[in-house]
Amino acid sequence: MKTHTVGIIMNGVTGRMGKNQHLLRSICEIIKQGGVQVSPTERIMPDPILVGRNEVKLKELSAESGVEKWTTDLDSVMSDPAYPVYFDAQTTLRRADAVKAAATAGKHVYCEKPTAVDTKTAVELHNFCVEKGVKSGVVQDKLWLPGLVKFQRAVENGFLGRIFAVTGDFGYWVYEGDTIPAQRPSWNYRKEDGGGMMIDMLCHWRYVLDNLFGPVKTVMSRGAIHIPERVDELGKKYKATADDAAYSMFEIDGPDGEIVVNFNSSWVTRVRRDDLLTLHVDGTKGSALVTLRDCYIQHYSNTPKPIWNPDIDQPIDFYDDWSKVPDQEIYDNAFKVQWELYLRHIVLDEPFRWTLLEGAKGVQLAELGLQSWEERKWLDVEDLT
Repeated sequence: MKTHTVGIIMNGVTGRMGKNQHLLRSICEIIKQGGVQVSPTERIMPDPILVGRNEVKLKELSAESGVEKWTTDLDSVMSDPAYPVYFDAQTTLRRADAVKAAATAGKHVYCEKPTAVDTKTAVELHNFCVEKGVKSGVVQDKLWLPGLVKFQRAVENGFLGRIFAVTGDFGYWVYEGDTIPAQRPSWNYRKEDGGGMMIDMLCHWRYVLDNLFGPVKTVMSRGAIHIPERVDELGKKYKATADDAAYSMFEIDGPDGEIVVNFNSSWVTRVRRDDLLTLHVDGTKGSALVTLRDCYIQHYSNTPKPIWNPDIDQPIDFYDDWSKVPDQEIYDNAFKVQWELYLRHIVLDEPFRWTLLEGAKGVQLAELGLQSWEERKWLDVEDLT
């Protein structure tokens, strides 16, 4: 068996997302399964080293993950040819300088999003990697979630007909941190630290909308700071300076005409819906309700005929006429799926279109959302390609 060993500098994996999704559920699982099998006699094996600023956390993570190599000296591994790939899961404001340093050292780059807090910097990162001749990738994990995969296949089979409207609903209640610990880090609520709902989630919605429906052409968004004061990890109160909710509309240039999208994102909402993220999609032939792991569909011929009458109890159970799309395959962790595609791209030069330019598109939509909020108007989304 021929093994292609790929050394990976994993920076920032002591944080929640880097640890759980990228290290434990992706890289460690790839190692456990014997690498990425690319042929009967060939495989790709990741060889990670954990990098961070906190020696105690790194030692604990090393013991938990089984990854023996770790260091607080980023510069030493940046100059080590045994590690040709740099992965970044740090806080957003630290990302640009680290990515440039990695590309300068000749490392291929793979990083979390948002890649920056402004479009200019995000585009510069993409161009910088191109100039240095290194490959780049950005995490766009939701594209491989089971619910979205099932939905895409329904669309490809023509089940919905011409799609004309999407309603997205995302969020949950994030505790303030006083009586009950918060589920998200405090920097998420400080604009000066790169936090905010728009900069965080509109980056996601850009690639979801672009890939599932068509390119986003215009945006109108209204943010809000509904909870003005929160409590940080040390129990100290702080002022929230970044939006904790965003109420957005997008216009999409779909393959069969315009698609209107209404998308609410909130860390201050109590959930009474199918999942933390739902997409309700309407088309001429049918509709779909998409969640993280499931997809429910209703065909034109199976659509009930409601009649408005508020004087009686609703005689229709609107859930009855929807069908759940069955699991037709085994769905792997979405982050792991993209990691395997990226590793194949690095070793075998297979196509990988989720570059830092795609990351810049997400930053662009978030930045335009914030500008729309400030200026209270619709804004066009220019083509970055």
